[in-house]
Amino acid sequence: MIDGAGPELAFLRALPKTDLHVHLDGSLRPSTVRELATAADLPWRFETDDDVRLVCQVDETCDSLEEYLKVFDITLRMMQSADSLSRIAFELAADAHAENVRYMEVRYSPLLHTREGLQPDDVVAAVQDGLDRARRRFGVVTGQILCGIRHMAPEESFRLAELAVRWKRGGVVGFDLAGAEKDYPAKHHIQAFYLILNNNINVTIHAGEAFGPASIHQAVHYCGAHRIGHGTRLVEDPDLMAWVNDRRIAVEVCLASNLQTRAVPDLRSHPIGRYLQEGLRITLNTDNRLVSDTTVSRELALAVEHFGLTNEQVVHLAMNGFKSAFLPLAQRVRLLDRVLDELEALGVRYTGEIDRRRRVNL
Repeated sequence: MIDGAGPELAFLRALPKTDLHVHLDGSLRPSTVRELATAADLPWRFETDDDVRLVCQVDETCDSLEEYLKVFDITLRMMQSADSLSRIAFELAADAHAENVRYMEVRYSPLLHTREGLQPDDVVAAVQDGLDRARRRFGVVTGQILCGIRHMAPEESFRLAELAVRWKRGGVVGFDLAGAEKDYPAKHHIQAFYLILNNNINVTIHAGEAFGPASIHQAVHYCGAHRIGHGTRLVEDPDLMAWVNDRRIAVEVCLASNLQTRAVPDLRSHPIGRYLQEGLRITLNTDNRLVSDTTVSRELALAVEHFGLTNEQVVHLAMNGFKSAFLPLAQRVRLLDRVLDELEALGVRYTGEIDRRRRVNL
């Protein structure tokens, strides 16, 4: 680390981290896209990884969330078999491990992977197979978050909620609602969330990314969200922001994609600076490693560059991820103990809200 100048990239990579908001279908390796596109005889011919990046990555010229989501029309075509799903899940966990991500929650909608005959349970099993193989090989701890889609019929979300209940002890740790917010309010899917909450499953909802704080209000008050995906518009409602803060509802911030989807006009305008000042429980995440060309280390580097974070603030952000993990308390405590040991080995002393004897304020 460089005292007084913020953390170096090498330290950001070495830091134990989480990725709580990462989409499976937006996080393929370019080399895997090339191979699967050829094997599936898809209408794209990628000779090099750079060819893949030209088509499957967006940049600051992207106009909206809707344009950003068009890339998934390509990647989903390659994710319709158990083998491809297992492979992509394994590789995602391996790539996370390579930058010292110790815990990751992978989200996707199983219904989007049934075009060639897979059943939703087959999809979840295939993804879990890949994640289990990665855990055995690398030790990275993972969980699945199943996503309802806002523009789909509420009955489909309910089917996915039933699927999440079936897999509660098989790797699924949470339920989400993703997709375009405008004209597709979360409350339309409230029956799915009743089922999820009544079965004691965690909830995170994409809200306040492309629509105002009313979307976040529905996520937490109608649907019982324990975390908020993106939440960039939360800053527009100070009273709601205080309510979220008081209850330590974590906000899953994804800086690179927030810029690309035009959730913010530029990174200097991103409300993460205000959120940190107010003491909100902020986590930093990738959203889509391929589509946004990012890693957790890069997300931290963007925060350091644009908001002048200190070493202490960076460590605090990393620890927020572990404290916000959708894990049972005993597992979270064991994971945090290992992370605290890693920080000590890096010469970092964490002074935040954890008492290693009493396990309070996790």
